[in-house]
Amino acid sequence: MIFVAFAGLPLSLRRALKHVALLNAELLRMRCYPLVFRPIFKDKVWGGRALETLGKKLPPGNIGESWELVDLDSTSASGGGGSAEHSVIENGALAGKPIREAIRQWGPELLGETNLSPAGAFPLLVKFLDAREHLSIQVHPSPDYAAANRDCHLKTECWYVLATSKVNGQEPVIFKGLKPGVTRADLEAAVNNETVPDVMQSYPAIVGECHNLPSGTIHALGAGVVVAEVQTPSDTTFRVYDWAKEYGRKGRELHIGQTLACTDFGAPPPVARLDADQNKARLVTTDYFRLDEWRLRAGETACLSGRPNRAHVVMMLRGAASLNTGASQSLEIEAGRTILIPASLTNSSSIVAAADSTLLVVDVT
Repeated sequence: MIFVAFAGLPLSLRRALKHVALLNAELLRMRCYPLVFRPIFKDKVWGGRALETLGKKLPPGNIGESWELVDLDSTSASGGGGSAEHSVIENGALAGKPIREAIRQWGPELLGETNLSPAGAFPLLVKFLDAREHLSIQVHPSPDYAAANRDCHLKTECWYVLATSKVNGQEPVIFKGLKPGVTRADLEAAVNNETVPDVMQSYPAIVGECHNLPSGTIHALGAGVVVAEVQTPSDTTFRVYDWAKEYGRKGRELHIGQTLACTDFGAPPPVARLDADQNKARLVTTDYFRLDEWRLRAGETACLSGRPNRAHVVMMLRGAASLNTGASQSLEIEAGRTILIPASLTNSSSIVAAADSTLLVVDVT
């Protein structure tokens, strides 16, 4: 474009302008750097203190969620507390600024071909969850329901199991999908009889396994399970069972009609995990993100293997490592931290394990 505009200028000046344009592009690339965010802790009736095992310095209370990366202009009262939530950057020149400022300043250097959400926000919400009690059985809007209800949004998510423990002698489980043959009428009868858990499929919660939960999949995180969660940035949730009688408390509002309209009665996606002889594998592929697990030995170096020119998110689950981008000083990553790598740095980024480490690498559509 610059050569068309200045076609009439002398050759030497055109070359100089080209050099300046290339230099500006390089300076823009160099000013981008991997972003570390301040976690946002959420007190939940079902939460506990297990996130301290990830190195989190928790405030007092039953902390059920640590929001690692979020860019929402509004949240539900039960999910995010009803207010806007925007991750605040902890490191570098943008320290103290919200993620939206990095999007504004860096634009395509941060995002590349990654698409912003319809609200113009970063298109992922990343969390750690600690379920001391069962979470409510719920569903998120199906594609058809979301298309017909403009105030509702899809929420496709996945859970990677980090830790489990027995609760009151019960083995920890994940509720995902309905038992084979359960119909809409069966689910409605179970709602009316307060027996929804009886029609749910349950899976043993096993460390290292990953559960894909497409929008429309009825699900609940069971008591005694800690997970890493990656999801599309929606807070729309329809609750159908709240374990009120089991925990001896007043249940929260249920959304029975919406749940019946949204629930997918087919089989849910299978559980995914690395094979014994693997140290890298893709666990989840959706229309919105792809999630890989890496297991690195101390001293091992690995380059980003996702799609080029896409923003990447790294969640360090265990161990420690350094992130090298070729454009800035290396960044030390401790267990429990989440890093956003700009698209312009993807091709030059590598991770060097300082100890045996497990991490999740997400590339964003």
